[in-house]
Order: sequence, then C-alpha cells, then structure tokens
Amino acid sequence: MKNKMKTHRGAAKRFKLTGTGKLKRNKAYKSHILNKKSAKRKRGLRKATTLTSADLTRIKRALAK
Repeated sequence: MKNKMKTHRGAAKRFKLTGTGKLKRNKAYKSHILNKKSAKRKRGLRKATTLTSADLTRIKRALAK
C-alpha cells in the first residue's frame, strides 16, 4: 500500500484556498521595526493578497490532503 501525502503543517497555517482555487497569503514586513515604515506602507501590508502562478503548484502540492 502506498503512503498518503501529508499536509505540510507550516504551509497550512500560512495559506488559505479560495473558492475559485486561488491561494491567499499575508504580506511580509509587518512584524517589527515599524517606526521607519510610513503609515501608507503599513496600511498596504495589512490586506491579504493572492499567490503568484510561479509558486502556485508548489504550495498546492504542500497543501494536498
């Protein structure tokens, strides 16, 4: 019997699958050293964005349940 593919738990905590099959991710550079970053820049980092097509297949494989 072949082994089942396990979900990469680190990836599962970082990415969410949307209804249309795209992957949502949070933006980096919002955790510390926020004094020197402008309010506009920090505001832009708040919203989640979609994953690029270059990374899509690799991350979807990591999330395969």
